[in-house]
Order: sequence, then structure tokens, then C-alpha cells
Amino acid sequence: MGKWKWILGGLTWVLTGPLGGLIGFFIGSAIDGLSGSSDNEQVKPSNRTRRTEKGDFMVVLLTLSAAVMKADNIVKKSELEYVKAFLVQNFGKEKTLKALQLLKPMLNAEIPLDDVCRQIRYNMNNSLKLQLLHYLFGIANADNEIVKEELDVLKRIATGIGISDYDYNSIKSMFIVVGKDSDYEILGITKDATNEEVKKAYKKMAMKHHPDKVAGMGEEVTRKATEKFQAINEAYERIKKERNMA
Repeated sequence: MGKWKWILGGLTWVLTGPLGGLIGFFIGSAIDGLSGSSDNEQVKPSNRTRRTEKGDFMVVLLTLSAAVMKADNIVKKSELEYVKAFLVQNFGKEKTLKALQLLKPMLNAEIPLDDVCRQIRYNMNNSLKLQLLHYLFGIANADNEIVKEELDVLKRIATGIGISDYDYNSIKSMFIVVGKDSDYEILGITKDATNEEVKKAYKKMAMKHHPDKVAGMGEEVTRKATEKFQAINEAYERIKKERNMA
């Protein structure tokens, strides 16, 4: 899970400005000492503008994680363990226990998902958004099965943070393999694309997911980016072989 540390840094940058109270309901004393929240309580955005606190970026990350975890109305142990392992790796056991206390009411409340997505949409660059979505797909796939309800929420998040259908389908195809067309979906095209369109799509995806994009974010991040880059190259090579392309 250490490979996701850069996401936290990205969200810290996203939230350097005020959130306008959109997630103030969950903040409280947040990471330094959490207070309880009653189940099934509706979250109401506050009209009070506040400066972003130290733990806000974690609240946003947990909000998106919770949205995926409860998408099918069943919070699975494998999903919780995935998030827990991630938090322990990045924050240590003590803060993870407090973060999980914060996550619990989120799993039982109506959260302002669209507002959080909108904040990310206008303040995070596309490369970071793609990696964040990849992390959320990882939660959904923690039990080795991504159901329709989870896909619906993932699509809602992707749309909300400004990820195109092209990129969403490409990331989705890295987790859900359906026949030979998956290679085309990884490149963001359909099987009826011309050879020239295949080449252009490959170049576009290769540039977008090139490890150099995250070269300064640590060894683990670079390794993960390299794996994605390799998946794109392998898909392209299979298509070339299928079509006898030069």
C-alpha cells in the first residue's frame, strides 16, 4: 500500500484552500481526537467558511473510500482491510485507529460525494486523478469482484472529478477483463478502429501513463506507474499481432 503515499500528498495540495464547510460535519477534532456520530444521520453542508485543517485531506480520501465501500450496501471485510492496510502504511497504527472511527459514521451517513468530487475536479491535475481512481477501483476489487453498484459509484466519482469516459474505461479494463476487446478498451478505443487510430491511441495512452509523470513521487509510485505502462504496451502488442501490424 505504500505505493499510494503520493495520493495523500496530492489531496493535501487540493485542499490548501477553504472547503466552505462541505465536509465540516465529519471534521470535528478529526485526526487528533474524534467525536462520535449517530448512525444514518444526514450530512448537511455548513454555511460557515473555514480554513482547511491538517486532517481534511484524509477526510476527503475516506469519503471517497466510504462511497465505494458501501455502494452495494455491504461493507466487506476485504474492503475494510484494504483501506486499513493503506492507512497503517501511510499513517501508522495510532492514527489509523482514529481514522477508522471517522470512517464508521461515513459508512452510515449520506455524504456530500458530489461536493467532494467537485473540489477535486478543479484543483487536482489529471495524472493524480487517474491514480486516485485506480486506488478506488482497488477497493472495489478487494474481494476480487466488482459489481454493478460499485461501478456506478466509481463512474459517478470519475465524472465528478473530471475524468473522461476514455480514461475511465481504460482504467476499468485493467480490473475487468472481458474477452479480447479488453485490449482495445485499455487503449480507449473500439475494435473497429483503424490501424492508424490504434497507433494514435497507443501513443496517447503511453504518454498519459508514462512513469516519468510520477518520477518525483517515490519508488513505489514509479513501480506502479511502470506496471500500468507495461499493461498498455502489452495490449498494444497483442493488437498488433492480431492485425499483423508493422
